[in-house]
Amino acid sequence: MLRASALAPLALLALLGACEPTPKDDRAETSRAFPKADRPVSELGSNSVSNESDRDDRNEANTVMNLAGVAPGMSVADIGAGEGYYTVRLAERVTRSGRVLAQDIDGDALRRLGSRVEADRLDNVSIKPGGEDDPKLPERSFDRVFLVHMYHEVAEPYAFLWRLWPSLKPGGRVVVVDIDRATDSHGIPPALLICEMAAVGFRLDEFHRKPELAGYYAQFVAAQTRPEPGAIKPCRLKAAMGAGATSALKGN
Repeated sequence: MLRASALAPLALLALLGACEPTPKDDRAETSRAFPKADRPVSELGSNSVSNESDRDDRNEANTVMNLAGVAPGMSVADIGAGEGYYTVRLAERVTRSGRVLAQDIDGDALRRLGSRVEADRLDNVSIKPGGEDDPKLPERSFDRVFLVHMYHEVAEPYAFLWRLWPSLKPGGRVVVVDIDRATDSHGIPPALLICEMAAVGFRLDEFHRKPELAGYYAQFVAAQTRPEPGAIKPCRLKAAMGAGATSALKGN
């Protein structure tokens, strides 16, 4: 009896411990097969078009489209399109023989973009909502996929990029325009971007720093294969910022 009574408090403590809530995991079920990003994420930025004239004054869109080699007849995707700064300019560049798919997760922004597309009679533009961990792009459909000043807001980069990978046509490119600063300050260091892209099967093809962009331009091609989700090796923030990762940027 003494032994049983002595063990009772221990049993009670074990029971209480088993009832303690587990740490909350707010990741979407569709992301859990992929590694979690080892970096903070910026809050969703403004979709306002109020700075479009400033961006045109420094020739931003033309600089990006020229670097990307956007030409008539191409099929392009504008991911995180917002209210359409790039969408409308891409539509003009690819002409009526080309196609533009504008995607965003902000339904209100897409509705405003839809009104703009209708008013401008941009018949070569389609609008589609995306997911936070999935751009929901049709396979083998795009010559260029643009991620302009939005990648730092992607909370599940490995799931997002892995699902983007099949959308490129042979010879297609992914274009990222961003700012070289911390990911919770609406930017991403280039070395970390390159590491995350490489982890899911993309290789850096071009890199440029341009004053017209107020940041940098990075262009990627798809490798022949992509790893299975469970085989993806996540980038560690400190390691990605090491000399080995940044050496790819020298001379650009």
